[in-house]
Amino acid sequence: MKHCLIVLITLCFFRFGLLVSNETDDGKVNCNDVLSLEAQRAVGGAVAKLGLVLLEKLQPGSEQPNIIISPLSVSLALAELALGAKNKTEDKLLEVLNAKGLPNFHETLSCLQEQLTVKAVTMASRLYLIPDVRVNQDFVDRALNLYKSEPAHLTSIEEVNRWVEESTKGHITNFMSSLPPNVILMLINTIHFKGEWQSRFDSKFTVKDIFYIDKNTSVQVDMMMGSKYPLSMFVDRKDGTQIARFPFQGNMSLLVIMPVPAHGNLPIAAAKLNISDMYENFQSEKSMHVKLPKFKLQYKQDLRQALTSMGLGLLFTGPDLSRIAPVPLVVSGIQHASSMELSEEGAEASAATSVTLVRTIPTFAVNMPFIFALVDDASYMPLFLGMVTNPNPGATTEQSDDPKIETESTMKPSKVSQNDGTLNDSPHMENMLSYMLNMWKETVPKQFFRHQEMEDGN
Repeated sequence: MKHCLIVLITLCFFRFGLLVSNETDDGKVNCNDVLSLEAQRAVGGAVAKLGLVLLEKLQPGSEQPNIIISPLSVSLALAELALGAKNKTEDKLLEVLNAKGLPNFHETLSCLQEQLTVKAVTMASRLYLIPDVRVNQDFVDRALNLYKSEPAHLTSIEEVNRWVEESTKGHITNFMSSLPPNVILMLINTIHFKGEWQSRFDSKFTVKDIFYIDKNTSVQVDMMMGSKYPLSMFVDRKDGTQIARFPFQGNMSLLVIMPVPAHGNLPIAAAKLNISDMYENFQSEKSMHVKLPKFKLQYKQDLRQALTSMGLGLLFTGPDLSRIAPVPLVVSGIQHASSMELSEEGAEASAATSVTLVRTIPTFAVNMPFIFALVDDASYMPLFLGMVTNPNPGATTEQSDDPKIETESTMKPSKVSQNDGTLNDSPHMENMLSYMLNMWKETVPKQFFRHQEMEDGN
């Protein structure tokens, strides 16, 4: 039996500078007819739901303590495969894509892909075909028109790796060591994001600080600092989860979701997330003391097991992909590779010679395991999702006491020195108790407090 191999490759970089593309698909899809805000958010929600379910299935482990996936890349590849599917196979693919009931799903996803190419996002797709093997031209044309999947002859592994390296700006090399036997087709999708913080960090104030992997283990990381960083955030009072939004230029945002230690199971927290609800609950920006780890992480995973548990096991046993080719086809694997770099590179120089950090202002310190999402602000579509349990996996871990909870009454002013930017107090865990209390007071009627004062007086 011939084999159809899908390879997903994604790459995410957070660096200074915008990368813009004006590529179009020659007007094959009229985006003005399908790209209403309602349609964007419906498809964005479908991509988010797939990504969050997939993230829940992929557990961090000792070898890969951090998970980075691109729900958009996975959705694009599965949607392209659905173009060649029939009957139950097509139904299951659309079900997992959350596309059932969404009008013009393929066209809307295609237009969102095009729209993102002017937001510091570069995407490339390639449809590799074995020479002299008959593939339905209608499938090739639709893949090209909808998802810009350029057809090419599959001649050697060297040529494939060369294209992957070029499309990922040289950051993924020698991706494949060999071709699977009897391969007839490969779908390759790459995504690269290069953006600039809207409010940038100053590298002079990046310091070594503690990241608490769990209540007994910690690791030293490079921590970016912002003394009066404009941050939009809220606290989920049910779970105590802190959720903050770091905007990039070009209407993209990095959402950071950090459960408190008592609710620190990241997969469980991921299963409860709703990106649309997050945007509705974000408060207006407030000046805060921010600590955000600087890191560069890589992740590689075969998604076969995770997608099988989501109902797509038939892809690997006996799918109906007869719209692709008249010969029987199965999917031999779905490879997903991702990389993410978070840094302050390109930050504006500060005119001040020293910065005073007063701990009585609210603090958002990302110094324990967290979930992140890189989201398009218009469609609420996550380009990347991930869990970070150790932002410095190459470093030696240390034994540490259960992190101390610091409340407003125990907070003390501290300074960042002019010379090295180090904090003069010991590492700690800020848990936003004062911020939570203030936010709660803002939302509860004042009559409640007067009633409580009367009861206390009695």
